[in-house]
Amino acid sequence: MEEKEIKESQEEQEEEVEKKEETAEEVIPVEKPPEEKIKELEEELLQFKDKYLRLYAEFENYKRRVQKDKEELLKYGVEPLVIELLTVIDNLEMALGHAGNEVSLESLKEGVDLTLKELRKILNKYGVSEIEAVGKPFDPEFHHAMSQVERDDVEDKTVVEEYRKGYMLKDRVIRPSLVAVAKKVEKVEATSPETHEESNTEEIDNE
Repeated sequence: MEEKEIKESQEEQEEEVEKKEETAEEVIPVEKPPEEKIKELEEELLQFKDKYLRLYAEFENYKRRVQKDKEELLKYGVEPLVIELLTVIDNLEMALGHAGNEVSLESLKEGVDLTLKELRKILNKYGVSEIEAVGKPFDPEFHHAMSQVERDDVEDKTVVEEYRKGYMLKDRVIRPSLVAVAKKVEKVEATSPETHEESNTEEIDNE
């Protein structure tokens, strides 16, 4: 009986050892041959190279497209403004045509005035505005002083006359105003008759 138990115990131990060996064999990964690894790496390298070439080609196309758009903008960027200014030219030509038909001076003046208003409206649409000058304090950023005028009815360094209008393009001065600037009148102290007489008396006494 004991021999049977011992035998069964040995068989159980042997089965456990066999199971452990099988488990160990299953866990240990089988390494791939070096040739197969090299082949896989070469395939990955080819894939990365293909992706790089595609991206590079797309980037080059993008650069060419951007450069072309930039050249087009520089070449034809003022086209919308020019198209609207052509209307002003049409109106001026019509005014000159009517002038040849002996229209009244008043009608000619009215036509030119309307054309000027239209031109200002177009320029304003594109961000061009007049610089305010007369009555404003002199500012070298916006005004260019051509002369000084002695005035006692306005503050010193006030713009009192505009020789040529100045203009801005949005927030940039593209042409300053040419102006005349007020200068305070220097007051000369008047000598009173009494002071003058006293001065003469002193001179006589000294003699």
